[in-house]
Amino acid sequence: MHIIKTIKVLYKEIKILKKSNKKIGLVPTMGNLHDGHIKLILLAKKYSDIIIVSIFINPMQFDNLSDLKNYPKTFMKDSIILKKYHVDILFFPHINEIYPNGIEHQTFVEVIKLSKILEGQSRPGHFRGVTTIITKLFNFIQPDFAFFGEKDYQQLLIIKILVKELNYMIKIISLPTIRLKNGLALSSRNNYLSSQENEIAPYLYKIIKKTCEKIIKEDDNIRPKIIHESKILLIKKGFSVDIFDIYDYKNLEHPSKKVKKVILLASVWLGNTRLIDNKKIILNY
Repeated sequence: MHIIKTIKVLYKEIKILKKSNKKIGLVPTMGNLHDGHIKLILLAKKYSDIIIVSIFINPMQFDNLSDLKNYPKTFMKDSIILKKYHVDILFFPHINEIYPNGIEHQTFVEVIKLSKILEGQSRPGHFRGVTTIITKLFNFIQPDFAFFGEKDYQQLLIIKILVKELNYMIKIISLPTIRLKNGLALSSRNNYLSSQENEIAPYLYKIIKKTCEKIIKEDDNIRPKIIHESKILLIKKGFSVDIFDIYDYKNLEHPSKKVKKVILLASVWLGNTRLIDNKKIILNY
């Protein structure tokens, strides 16, 4: 595995790969790799000749300085994992390489509408940071494919819009959420959970599933009552609810009665940890 830390060296390597007509797959990460990342790498291998994984803890997408400071940094463990799965290139840049003039003076890229609602409303500037770093990575690496998990569904939609509107010739391929046996969605932030919170956390997905089952069975007019009851149940379990509702699968607007494909999005706090999850539903109209 070739570890590259500068954009200059990366450009040279990409130029050689492009001349060889190699298909490049990119898996962007912030490190602290788990089974979800590994599944993305294995998926990338099905499409790509060359696998590039980036590890960069992007300060621009953090709305909380304490969260940024405490984010797990596990480079040695991560690099061992990437070597084990035969990743070709690990791009591991220093912050000055990505933001040479500082974040406050950085030109940014933003998908306006979707970045301002839901998770974007709760975490101002978060998606601006995501789309800016992803744009930079796309420019540096020029991948043919890029791979993302579906747990952060709003982020996935935003990146797809970014690719379309900026005319990138990159195919975005998504992977369904990877879970523990108890249903908890894998996330680097799960490391923040205490032992007691780890016992409570799986209830989030259990309640999501039960809510979806009820929504499918019941009349459309009962939906607000079902959502409200689920929120109350989450609160009783110890969660603080930020987002818990169903939205149009394509644009995250509140669905009209004609929309069949919807998604239940959930963002909750458990102690000091923010947990995000979702489940797609096909309504029976």
